[in-house]
Amino acid sequence: MRQWQGKRYWIVGASAGLGRAVALEVSKMGAEVILSARDEEALTALADECPGKAQVVVMDVADPASVAAAAKAVGDVDGMVYLAGVYWSFGSAEWNADQTTTMFDINLTGAARVLGHIVPAMVERDAGHIVFTGSLSGFRGLPKAIGYGASKAGLMSLAESMYADLRLTGVDVQLINPGFVRTRLTDKNDYKMPFIMEPEQAAREYVEHMNTDGFAKNYPTLFSTAVRFTQFLPDWLYFRLF
Repeated sequence: MRQWQGKRYWIVGASAGLGRAVALEVSKMGAEVILSARDEEALTALADECPGKAQVVVMDVADPASVAAAAKAVGDVDGMVYLAGVYWSFGSAEWNADQTTTMFDINLTGAARVLGHIVPAMVERDAGHIVFTGSLSGFRGLPKAIGYGASKAGLMSLAESMYADLRLTGVDVQLINPGFVRTRLTDKNDYKMPFIMEPEQAAREYVEHMNTDGFAKNYPTLFSTAVRFTQFLPDWLYFRLF
């Protein structure tokens, strides 16, 4: 069980969807939350809803100057949860260069920008908690997932490398890979989404894992088990099925 009282958690990507729901859950656990995203109005409304102490720090993770200014305003934190993400669904034959680049810049490179301002201090203190939000779509290439799947796969690899480096230190690293969550991002999909979860339900499972010592969590269980199984399929069968 993790100690939350008196801790400061920076929730990056808190303005909507799963990020908003996770911020509320962390606040309920007793931690002070620093809420960041680009939408100041949405963040302010969320801060008013949080049961505990909450601070709004507007930040655009795609802008290095914005990240640097936000990190300075936030100061030292006990934990950082990276939930910022954008998503569009299209395949290689309909390649959209701007949207592809944006997905990498927000979902993956944005995390690296934020980490550059907090990891050194955590390592120096030998204390901290970093949580990454991957995706079940990051385990293997999927059709019409140009940009999103690859950016999440990169983020998941980053989390694994950091865990390998820091697992014997006081800096905890966790990776949480949800399946489909009903948000404004998945609302864009025109196909059936198996086992889709409401943000509140997904956030409860998310924070439950944050409260453990485990590294990775994939959920919902049945769907994630099926997705992980595809990693063992030979290429000829996997691509014929998917």
